[in-house]
Amino acid sequence: MNKNKRIAIIGAGPGGLTLACILQQAGYNPVIFEGETSPTQREQGGTLDLAEDMGQKALKVAGLLERFKEICRYEGEALKIMDKTATVMFESQENVNPKATTDSRPEIDRTVLRQMLLDSVTTESIKWGHNLLHATPLEEGQHELHFENGVTEVVDLVVGADGAFSKLRPLLSKETAEYSGVSMIEINILDAKNLFPDVVDLNGLGSAFTFGDSKAMLAQMNGDGKIRVYLSFKVPAEWLHNNGINYDKLEEAKPKLLKLFEDWSPELKKYIHYANGAIFPRRIYMLPVGHKWTHKKGVTLLGDAAHLMSPFAGAGANLAMLDAAELGLSIINHEDIDEAVLNYELKMFEYAGEIAAETKENMDLFFETNAAEKIKVLMESFHKEEN
Repeated sequence: MNKNKRIAIIGAGPGGLTLACILQQAGYNPVIFEGETSPTQREQGGTLDLAEDMGQKALKVAGLLERFKEICRYEGEALKIMDKTATVMFESQENVNPKATTDSRPEIDRTVLRQMLLDSVTTESIKWGHNLLHATPLEEGQHELHFENGVTEVVDLVVGADGAFSKLRPLLSKETAEYSGVSMIEINILDAKNLFPDVVDLNGLGSAFTFGDSKAMLAQMNGDGKIRVYLSFKVPAEWLHNNGINYDKLEEAKPKLLKLFEDWSPELKKYIHYANGAIFPRRIYMLPVGHKWTHKKGVTLLGDAAHLMSPFAGAGANLAMLDAAELGLSIINHEDIDEAVLNYELKMFEYAGEIAAETKENMDLFFETNAAEKIKVLMESFHKEEN
């Protein structure tokens, strides 16, 4: 019986938690091993838009869709595309009517989503402070897991939901996460709604993406009134740390950030002027488009561990949760757990490969010199098809 198998999930992110929730509801007892010592150890990141056919589909399988609809932000679907003069090239209908409740891709803050998922699994099923060092294959597909805290565990199936630099991926694939050619500097405007209403008017209640000179300002309103801004550049990998910007001192960094957008609209520069929170340098990594591996008994991957891609299609968390749903349902519906995993992998390779190719196309488009104009045409065409 699969329910008697020892299933370990490495990573308590959206994918790992969704898988645990689905399996627990079917009577399984998976254990999640998470390197962080608590849910609040580190900043969880910004806001996510969950698509009906990915993230929301997974939440439906997990029995959480109605709860999601109670706490998500439909107004967060609003999208504005601008060029570097702050000319609006495209504006979605949600910006005009923020009370619109279309069910396509409503937003939810990562911290809120994670808490909802944490609340859906048993407390004792999550082992915090268990940072995986490596896994050793044993006979019959079992694996011995070795953790930094000295704990070892033998399991029948181990699922790598452990992100870009997965410790389990080397068991299945020789591929490693490579630099995509794009780097970001994240800045934050705390309490923007109260302190800087002019930049909220500029941004709208959702996302405002500005393109020009092979650069981008990607800004998102979060549920807590914060605006996260990702200043994005097509640059060599070493640029983030040889550009003279001190990421520990925001006020010292601001003049250098402004210099990078010297001939951009003063309105857009407000995103930098008003920044009053943390600043983070971020390199964007990716696996080869269409990444796959030869099936091996007792181990598999989901989410970024399986198909890391850039964030330029909003697919990361969506795909991780969809993977979790597909894997969970396959385990529940197959008598043989090895067949279940193989069935999941073959299906996942196909849909993840298609989305990875789309994401790569978007990334290339976003950093063309006339990106704003091209994206305008693309968005108008997309919305015409929808209507």
